[in-house]
Amino acid sequence: MRDFFRSLMRPVGGAALGVFLGLMAFGQAAQAANPLELNFWLSGPRYDGRVKDCEAALGTITHQFWEKESAHWNSSLKITAYGQIRETAFRPWQSDNIPRRYCSADVMLSDGKLRQVHYSLIEDGGFAGFGQGVEWCVTGLDRNWAYNPGCKAARP
Repeated sequence: MRDFFRSLMRPVGGAALGVFLGLMAFGQAAQAANPLELNFWLSGPRYDGRVKDCEAALGTITHQFWEKESAHWNSSLKITAYGQIRETAFRPWQSDNIPRRYCSADVMLSDGKLRQVHYSLIEDGGFAGFGQGVEWCVTGLDRNWAYNPGCKAARP
């Protein structure tokens, strides 16, 4: 008896799909936007290039590094000191891009090793576009290869 009902449903399913596709064929074609819809109140980004200095990101990097190492890699590594903080580039590409300040610094880790950190401060790059955003990479500790090879993708 079950097979009887299944055999009845198969042609109905195919017919329903045919009717749906037939109705879609008679729908209206897409039209271009009229002048009011075109760029109405869409003035584009207004980046002023107000990006903080390199030193402003160090607290964020220290906290995020500790959080990543302890939560994801089960490591007790922490950044204990910074040295030779320097700007490597500011808005290195054309002016239509989001303003970024690229920096590098030497970091001393809790294991006693000296490494380099490459980072960028991004205008309106924080959560949901509010505040400065920071992207960083510690050379030799990019374990998920997000900026591989050797943190090259974190530099300009």
